[in-house]
Amino acid sequence: MSSSPTSVEEIFKDYSARRTGIVRALTHDVDEFYNLCDPEKENLCLYGHPNETWEVNLPAEEVPPELPEPALGINFARDGMNRRDWLSLVAVHSDCWLLSVAFFFGTRLNQSDRKRLFSMINDLPTAFEVVAERKQQVKEKPTADSGSKSHGSTKKSTEGQAKSTPKLADESYPEEEEHGETLCGSCGGNYSADEFWIGCDICERWYHGKCVKITPAKAESIKQYKCPSCSLKRSRQ
Repeated sequence: MSSSPTSVEEIFKDYSARRTGIVRALTHDVDEFYNLCDPEKENLCLYGHPNETWEVNLPAEEVPPELPEPALGINFARDGMNRRDWLSLVAVHSDCWLLSVAFFFGTRLNQSDRKRLFSMINDLPTAFEVVAERKQQVKEKPTADSGSKSHGSTKKSTEGQAKSTPKLADESYPEEEEHGETLCGSCGGNYSADEFWIGCDICERWYHGKCVKITPAKAESIKQYKCPSCSLKRSRQ
């Protein structure tokens, strides 16, 4: 590492980025991740990186390692378990690793800052929760006509300023196929027609309402929505 995060905001940003990479490996890139975890190979680990990417690789050779290491040998159990159960197991170990890295960086924080850091982390769903939710969605198999995607729409106010007003499920919205590749900026999950989504007016990323703790009712009162990442950036400026 060229420089380690030291403040609560920097550590949370690092945690969030690593988590995004982990979640992407276990959801959107799951087939690639599964194939890389060949049980015939040596002990492999799943790493999430600060640039929101993920990597399956051998553990660090230096002792002690520069950072806490993720669970070793995740590939060995792959073929001996149900695929979804194996992914859930990897998610649990990844959550433990993400927390250990965050508090490794936060070892010099005072009690108040450690509590604030944990609170910020706890506002995000864990990798296990994301995988479990995806697993439940696969079981339920929602139909295509179960609802419309609740993306945000832009309308003009009386003063001519653009305001973001999230559309509710009963409002018209373009066909689902246009948004089939849309991924949640928090959990990395794919669009599902029966879920409420909201778009950030700053970075233009889309999020599950539940991932950012926004309900359809709450969204109606928001003039301009800023996602947690953009809100954090603004607070540091």
